[in-house]
Amino acid sequence: MTDRRDSLLETFMQRLCARSPGETEFHQAAEEIARDVITVEKAHSGFAAARVLDRLSEPDRVIAFRVVWEDDAGQTRINRGWRVQTSNAIGPYKGGLRFHPDLSLSVLKFLGFEQCFKNALTGLPLGGAKGGADFDPRGRSGGEIMRFCHAFMGELCKYIGPDRDIPAGDINVSPREIGWMFGAYKRHCGEFHGALTGKGESFGGSALRVEATGYGLIYFVCAMLRHQDSDLEGRRVAISGAGNVATHAAELAIREGARVVSLSDSSGALLAEDGLTQDTVDRVRRTKAAGGNLSELSGQRGLRYLEGGAPWGQVEAEVLLPCATQNEVDETELRAALDAGAGMIAEGANMPLTAGAVSLSSRKGLIHAPGKAANAGGVAISGLEMSQNAHGQFLDAAQVDDALRGIMRRIHDTVAEEGRTSDGRLDYRLGANVAGYRKLANAISAFGAI
Repeated sequence: MTDRRDSLLETFMQRLCARSPGETEFHQAAEEIARDVITVEKAHSGFAAARVLDRLSEPDRVIAFRVVWEDDAGQTRINRGWRVQTSNAIGPYKGGLRFHPDLSLSVLKFLGFEQCFKNALTGLPLGGAKGGADFDPRGRSGGEIMRFCHAFMGELCKYIGPDRDIPAGDINVSPREIGWMFGAYKRHCGEFHGALTGKGESFGGSALRVEATGYGLIYFVCAMLRHQDSDLEGRRVAISGAGNVATHAAELAIREGARVVSLSDSSGALLAEDGLTQDTVDRVRRTKAAGGNLSELSGQRGLRYLEGGAPWGQVEAEVLLPCATQNEVDETELRAALDAGAGMIAEGANMPLTAGAVSLSSRKGLIHAPGKAANAGGVAISGLEMSQNAHGQFLDAAQVDDALRGIMRRIHDTVAEEGRTSDGRLDYRLGANVAGYRKLANAISAFGAI
C-alpha cells in the first residue's frame, strides 16, 4: 500500500512541479496533503475520474496587478498585488489578505490551497482564496498605509463581492486596514454589503473577530485534551508570535489555567519560566502596537529575552503553539522542544513546521494538529459575519464565543473520526486532510468537467 501511494504521489508531484516550477512553499503544502489523500482519490472512481487533486492544485484564477500610491514626500511608489482564487466548489472564495515584502505567488498559492481544506472543515459554505501585496508597512505612516490600502482596493474591487469573493485580514492587515479598504470598496462600487470580513462592529463586523483565531486554537487544544480525559489546567504552553493569534491564544490559555512560558517576534523570544500574566500579555500588545520589540520587556517580572532565537526548547513546555508564520519550526528546533518535554503541538499559523519537522513529529509520535483544523476559528467567525451581514441581525460577544467553541469542537470531532488509524492511533493531520478532501471532492465530482 505504501509503495503504491509513493508511486502515485511521485507522479502527481512531477506534474505539479512541471506546471509550477520554483514554487517551493506551494509544492510543500500540496505534497503534505496529497500524501494523505491520493489513495483515497484513487479508491473512489468518481473522485479519480474528476481528477480532484489536480483541479484543486490549479487555482481557478490568479489575478496580479500593479498598485501605484504616493508616500508622504509625494514620491510615486509601486507595489505588486495578487488575489489567488483557488476554488469556489463549496461556496464563494474566502481567505485573507496579507501585506509583507516577502510575499510571493508561491506563498499565496500554498495559502489558498490550505484555505480550501480549512474552510471545508468548518462546515460552512466557503471556498478558498488568498491575496495581498509585497508592501512593507514597517516604518510607514498611517497616511501612507491608508493611501496604499485605497490604491490596492481600487484594483481588487473588480474581482470581489459578497457572493463572489470575500477577503479578510491576515499578516499586517488589521481591522484598521480592513476599514480603509472597505471604505474604498464602497466608494468604487457604490454598494454597502459584506464584501470584506474583519470589519469594525460599527459598520457590519462581528464581535470577537480579532480574538477568533487565537481563541479557536485554544478551544481546539482543549478538545484534544478532553479526548484524553484531561485539560489545560497547570500545563506549560510555549507560543511563538506576538500578534493577534499569539496574544489571544495566550490570553485564553492563561484563563484556562495554563502556564504560558513564551511569546516571540522576528527579533527574538520572550521567555517566562514561571508563566506570563495577563498584564504582561497586555504590555506585549502595547509594545508591538507602538512599533517596539519584545526585548524592551526583558528583565521585567522574571522575563528573559533570547536575542535572535525562537522559544522551542529554550524553556520546558508540554504544549507547543507556533503562531508566527510558515516554516518557522525546523527539525532541530522541534527536536529541542521534544527534549524539553513537548508532547502536543497545535498550529496557530499556516504550515509552521518544515517538511523535516513534520517527518520528525510523525516518527516521534507527537500529537500534532495542523493549522487547517486548529486555526480555523478566524474563518469560522468570518463566515458568521457574512451570515450576520446577509440577514442584518448581529450576535453579541457571548453568542459568538459559544458558536466558536461549538465549531472548534465539531471540527475536532470530524477530524478525530477520519484520523483513527488501523493501529488505534489518532492522526490529526491525516484526519484533517482526508475530511477536508472528501467534502471538496464530493462537490467537485458532482459538477462534471467544468
